[in-house]
Amino acid sequence: VQLQASGGGLVQAGGSLRLSCAASGRTSSSGAMGWFRQAPGKEREFVAAIAWNAGSTLYASSVKGRFTIAKDNAKNTVYLQMNNLKPEDTAVYYCAAAKFLATTSHVYDDWGQGTQVTVSS
Repeated sequence: VQLQASGGGLVQAGGSLRLSCAASGRTSSSGAMGWFRQAPGKEREFVAAIAWNAGSTLYASSVKGRFTIAKDNAKNTVYLQMNNLKPEDTAVYYCAAAKFLATTSHVYDDWGQGTQVTVSS
């Protein structure tokens, strides 16, 4: 599965951004899509995930209530709506595909190239 992430940018604290991740190739092998992020000097961390069929979702506690993950099966695209952004949300955001819904990165087989999100205070 090939993944193309987009939508990052610079925003002030309290603002919003929407990330997109378009999947192509053997998308039938993917059961779920996830978003992870990595800030400078920190390990990559789970943000949110969604199952393609059931639409079940998982969120990191740090983003619950502020971020929403959604999907468009017809477009093979997953979105991450990020509201009330904080400076600590600054990171490179990656989308990834897995066979099933999970929060751990090693489960995800395919990764997009990442998109930078910068939140100024």
